[in-house]
Amino acid sequence: MKRYTRTHEWIEVDGKVGRVGITNYAQDQLGDIVFVELPEIGKELRKGEVLCTVESVKSASDVYAPVSGKVVEVNVDLDSQPEKINKDAEGEGWIAKMELSNPSELDELMTEEEYEKFCSQGE
Repeated sequence: MKRYTRTHEWIEVDGKVGRVGITNYAQDQLGDIVFVELPEIGKELRKGEVLCTVESVKSASDVYAPVSGKVVEVNVDLDSQPEKINKDAEGEGWIAKMELSNPSELDELMTEEEYEKFCSQGE
């Protein structure tokens, strides 16, 4: 199950762990991504707190935690290949895995259909 935020993050949950990244729409808006400041493993976050920063040729943007939880893994490939986010933002370009501390927060996020409608209406 994949869910989306109004700040253009996605989370795909399997059990108690969710893979998190930025959406294809977000990477398209950012342009060529040149650096990802990955979060620390073990970092505890509340929903909406800054997970990490993504830098592109245009700007630097914060990536927010879509849910509360603990970072249990990061995509170390992004250290040497940040452009993976541009190539496959919602697949190989994932940023971190989080262990959810409050799975009910997923209910507050958008489905893919709701997110597509949200993006088509502009921000």
